[in-house]
Amino acid sequence: MNVSIDRFSGFCWGVVRTVQIAEDQLAETRSNRNVYVLGHIIHNPKEIQRLEDKGLTTITSDDFPRLAHSGAKVIIRAHGEPPETYRKAWEYGIEIVDATCPVVTKLQERVRKFWDQDYQIVIFGKKDHAEVLGVRGVVHDQCVVISTVEEAEQLVALGRKTVLFSQTTMDRPTFIAVRDVLKARIAELVVDTMEDIATEFHAKDTICGQVSGREGQLAKFAAQNDVILFVAGRASSNGKVLYNVAKAANPRTYFIETIAEIDPEWLSGATSVGISGATSTPHWYMEEVKEFVASY
Repeated sequence: MNVSIDRFSGFCWGVVRTVQIAEDQLAETRSNRNVYVLGHIIHNPKEIQRLEDKGLTTITSDDFPRLAHSGAKVIIRAHGEPPETYRKAWEYGIEIVDATCPVVTKLQERVRKFWDQDYQIVIFGKKDHAEVLGVRGVVHDQCVVISTVEEAEQLVALGRKTVLFSQTTMDRPTFIAVRDVLKARIAELVVDTMEDIATEFHAKDTICGQVSGREGQLAKFAAQNDVILFVAGRASSNGKVLYNVAKAANPRTYFIETIAEIDPEWLSGATSVGISGATSTPHWYMEEVKEFVASY
């Protein structure tokens, strides 16, 4: 049986940067028990465990009072945080190490710019995703979050100039469909009201290129193998997007978070097995999956 790893899979540069910042802080801090991360550093339990074994502790902002003026360093993960988190840390004398992905930082800046110009902000994303919570905080939660075309069709808050953004890990085809629905609905509203209040509409494709750029390569890789094992944390947003891309190209695609979930029946009759993963899937764990499958 030939077992191969998708060479385009694994950590995106934003995750590489965040993990490196965490490892640097653990190495530099005299007592690495003083290094914390606000929320799971990435959506992958294996990498979370590896860093916790090195001394990284996961906390929430509710832990700030007990860490006040203790010399603690708190890492802001790649997903980013709302401005309120930074203010709260400052109040408690906590040092912030900002590892927000630059792509997410740019999204927050662009959203703030349009909000300051009195645009209705619409976000295509998951309302309670960490990245979206940060964006919502930038505009004091004065925005609309939708995750499906159906929600776009039902949206009523379109009474003024509007701009659409996307969570960076969503899928581009659905974003385009949402964009087209909103554009058509705003045009209809103008005709119905005979006013110009909503004639201005912008759609800003803020999906990370390292997510959307992988889709074609992944579909090709999936089609070249009898079976695909897609390795990712179940909380990974881009993991779900990329898994669906692989599944569409190869029905014998299976989502796993750990090796223990592999069903030997999946591999029955296969001569080639491909292993791929999300932008938060560590390459070292895909190597372990490869070794396990090759042992059959």
